[in-house]
Amino acid sequence: MGSTSEVLAVNAQLLKSKASKLSVAGIGISICAIIIASIATAYLQTNEISLASIVEAQKKNASLWLLDMMPFIFAFWGQYVSSMMAFEASAMVVDQTSDLRAQATAFERQAMRGTTNDALTDLPNRVLLMDRLGQAIKTASIEKSRVAVLVLDIDRFKDINDSLGHNTGDRVIKQVAYRLRKVIHEPNTVARLDGDEFGIILKKLGTNADAIKLVQEIKEALHVPLKLEGVRLDIDASLGITFFPEHGKDAQILLQRADVAMYQAKKKRSGFIVYTTALERCNTRSLSLMGELREAIVNNELAAYYQPKIDIKTGIIKEVEALVRWRHKVHGLVPPDDFIPMAEKTGLIKQLTLWVLHESLTQCAKWNNEGYKLRVAVNLSTSDLLDIEFPETVTRVLNAHDVPSEQLLLEITESSIMVDANRSLETLTNLSSLGIRLSVDDFGTGYSSLSYLSKLPVDELKIDRSFVMDMANNSNNAKIVQATIDLGHNLGLEVVAEGVETASNLFLLQPLGCDTAQGYYFTKPLDAKEFNTWRGQNIASGRMQNKEGELYTILPQK
Repeated sequence: MGSTSEVLAVNAQLLKSKASKLSVAGIGISICAIIIASIATAYLQTNEISLASIVEAQKKNASLWLLDMMPFIFAFWGQYVSSMMAFEASAMVVDQTSDLRAQATAFERQAMRGTTNDALTDLPNRVLLMDRLGQAIKTASIEKSRVAVLVLDIDRFKDINDSLGHNTGDRVIKQVAYRLRKVIHEPNTVARLDGDEFGIILKKLGTNADAIKLVQEIKEALHVPLKLEGVRLDIDASLGITFFPEHGKDAQILLQRADVAMYQAKKKRSGFIVYTTALERCNTRSLSLMGELREAIVNNELAAYYQPKIDIKTGIIKEVEALVRWRHKVHGLVPPDDFIPMAEKTGLIKQLTLWVLHESLTQCAKWNNEGYKLRVAVNLSTSDLLDIEFPETVTRVLNAHDVPSEQLLLEITESSIMVDANRSLETLTNLSSLGIRLSVDDFGTGYSSLSYLSKLPVDELKIDRSFVMDMANNSNNAKIVQATIDLGHNLGLEVVAEGVETASNLFLLQPLGCDTAQGYYFTKPLDAKEFNTWRGQNIASGRMQNKEGELYTILPQK
């Protein structure tokens, strides 16, 4: 700032100096003109050039008097002009300095705001959130009150970014920020931490129920579908919650533990979780597994397990569902719930799906060579549905293993379809045109409309296990199962009930007209060798047996 003012002042001084030099030059020229004019006049009047003749010419010639005044006029003009230029330059210096100071102040304010506020949403950023959380903790310590810290992460945001582009992702972030502002009011704080993660501070909290009530309000606000450029997006989020002073007395610890709880909520798909110390141990293990998963896929440390789907009318195995397991060298057999959410979060889910396709179709080809034709079902992720090249990938895998397309069934969930319904429909249509069968998994737990379901080129509905397992104790669940079976049949679809754990489950399903059953009542998921043994035992006996060796109860169909 000071250097700029000095430059302007120096330039003004240079202008003033230049004006003074011009006026001196003008004086010099006018004096020379006077001398020449005086000599010429004296010579014309007296035919000689002398001091006396020059003086005489000056006395008698009025024109020379006017010429004699020129040096004084130039001197006055030079002084006046230089003074005016100096005045104007000084005014310019003042104006420019004032403007520069105003601009600098604005830049300083902008820079200051940039260090405390998020540029995309204008919400407080992590720095400001931590400062406010520290102040809230100090106040709560004095007043003996409580503070809640929430960390929110948008579900399936990576899929939105990858499929629709970062511009759409940014618009989703801004829309979520807008909706959170509508729910979170002063003196509470909502901030954007990073990417699709937000932090929330709730001050002077009464009970844990107050925080959970607000979580429900947040979920409801986000649940309203978002329409961007003709695409309907269903937005949901996972939240982790910590409380001061129960879960920590330091801002960093509270935020970190809320993040741990959020990750577990995302992994378990439970919506939200309140932090417990047990989660810390789970998180440490999860972080370790996350770093090893890519290596496990490359090194073929995974294993495919198969669970049969049984025709309720005949007891015949109609198909098997391929389920991935991780044979970890330290932790043993890692269940899918422990690593599939990690694969989705880290972008490894496409590689995982491809591995399962190759492995299950390799086994399918072996069964074909043995003369045992069996359809194999593979689960798809949201990323697979949003990948426009996925049908070509499936075709290549089928051709590589020489397996007919009708022997492959792909299972998708309602929630994965609704991330981008239009693109999902395009992918499913392309898969169906290849002769691949399609199934809607976990039906009844998503948010798809019946009108949209009727447009899907699917062949099968799978009733979610939560309804099937509790049919005997919950009449409403039994009604839902019956309604789903009727709906599926009216749409020309086969209906599968998963979660058949007991004979009573099967007994209740049979008169409802359900086509297929799957669950631990028949057998747990088995690796290929175990499955072949189990299948061989049933073929040898001539009648299907469950895991305890009991004969299946197949009622005659009306």
